[in-house]
Amino acid sequence: MAARQVIVTKEQVMEALRDVMDPELHRSIVELNMVKEVAIRGGDVKVEALLTISGCPMRETIIDSIRTKVQTLPGVERVDVQLGVMSQEQRQALMGQLRPGPKQQSPLLAPTSKTRILAIASGKGGVGKSTVTVNLAAALARRGRTVGVVDADVYGFSVPKMMGVSAGRPTIIDQMIIPIERHGVRLMSIGFMVDEGEAVIWRGPMLHKALTTFLTEVHWGDVDDLLIDLPPGTGDVSLTIAQTLPRAEMLIVTTPQSTATNVAFRSGKMAEKVNMPVIGVIENMSYFVPSPGADPIYIFGRGGGEQLARQVDAPLLGQIPLDQEIREGSDRGVPVVITAPDAASSRIFYAIADTLLKG
Repeated sequence: MAARQVIVTKEQVMEALRDVMDPELHRSIVELNMVKEVAIRGGDVKVEALLTISGCPMRETIIDSIRTKVQTLPGVERVDVQLGVMSQEQRQALMGQLRPGPKQQSPLLAPTSKTRILAIASGKGGVGKSTVTVNLAAALARRGRTVGVVDADVYGFSVPKMMGVSAGRPTIIDQMIIPIERHGVRLMSIGFMVDEGEAVIWRGPMLHKALTTFLTEVHWGDVDDLLIDLPPGTGDVSLTIAQTLPRAEMLIVTTPQSTATNVAFRSGKMAEKVNMPVIGVIENMSYFVPSPGADPIYIFGRGGGEQLARQVDAPLLGQIPLDQEIREGSDRGVPVVITAPDAASSRIFYAIADTLLKG
């Protein structure tokens, strides 16, 4: 007697498709009403899905995800995936799900938001603040956190290169910007909006508009931690962040050199004036170990981070050595915590991340 053929049902297919996430919006394609039709004929299943925009960069990822999920169902022999594009009305309905109401406050700004906002500051440039930001973000992501990074250093943006997305352009759906994701971290930078090598020459109001756009018109989703790479000093951008995100906390990055710590102290004073708590100091370029087992060489002096921590009444969270692997990772666009997780510098970044998770 021939075995009875298993016939898959539409309900089973739709249930399987609930596990298919839009790779940019991080929500189920079923929940977002992106599944237009499911047709079944024997063991053949045809799925029609709708993309948000015609040039969706994640088109092949969505096709592969749909095919993989449906193919695992008993009775399915072949899966045909066809993609269309949402109409304007369908996109507006989707936007309503992601951002209910035309004047709805950004989730990041809501008093009920659970996102921890960490403003990474320094007194002067060249102390490795962006390097600390991207490595700390990647370390938090590898601890299972959902992490975003705002590159608020509008004039000196470097996060795109350090994360390997210099040529990236974010998807924009009806004026809502979808951050680029790399190494498990969602990213937004003015570097995604200008051509390579182009200088950004803006006055204060333009800076304010750009930063508020990054915070209120970018679909960050449910991020656990949002790291903001501030420009050096205590200018307009830092004030905008303090005013727009009153729940933000500050981490100050310095080198051991007294010149750097003296200037970094001003960032702490600025934070005090705008009621932004300083939760820690990170000392970068603390020492150099020329060979395994050799004594460290303190190229930029010693004790600056500890002194600054005492001045701002915050803990010294870590002392990061000068490490060639940090530079090489930044040049390749992959943070050292990913390329060399067992390196001395990486272990310190992970230790700082773990300390923050306990706080």
